Order: sequence, then C-alpha cells, then structure tokens
Amino acid sequence: MKALSFPEIKSQLIELPGWVLVPETPAITKTFNFPDFNSGLQFVNLVGKLADQENHHPDILLSWGKVSVTFWTHSANGVTGLDFNLAALVNKVNYEER
Repeated sequence: MKALSFPEIKSQLIELPGWVLVPETPAITKTFNFPDFNSGLQFVNLVGKLADQENHHPDILLSWGKVSVTFWTHSANGVTGLDFNLAALVNKVNYEER
C-alpha cells in the first residue's frame, strides 16, 4: 500500500472531524474526551477489538478523561487509505458509545 501525499492527506482530513496531521511522522491523530478514566478505558478496549479485526493497530495513549489515537502504516512509512478507513471507524465507535 502506497503512502498518501501531504495534499492527499489534508484533503481526506476534511472528512474526518477532529483528526489532524502529525507532519513529522507523518501520521493522523485525534484526542477523544471522556468524563472519567473508566469511560476512556472502555473506548480503548473497543478500539483494540476493532484494530484486531482489521489487523491494523494504532498507537493509543490513555489518560484520565482522554484517549489519543494515532494511525500510520509502518510498511508504507506514512499515512494510507487504510489509516483513514480505520480513523472513520474509530470516530463511529466513539459516536455510537456516547
């Protein structure tokens, strides 16, 4: 799978509310806010199950009241369409669980 160019990434980010480009990686990331630690942990577990199903695993940082999720495709050394597909699914999981 080929890495997307910066213009392609920026164009696709328009469709993903809250996701931003981390240019030095490059990667896409989003921080989700929760009312407490347990809610964030439940979200992490849901994202983990989704990642295993899709065999594409993000970096996840859990702290009190927030979870940061970061995607990039290591084999492509950049952001690919797969990253955007999973980011959209993570957005949907977050929306459905609230």
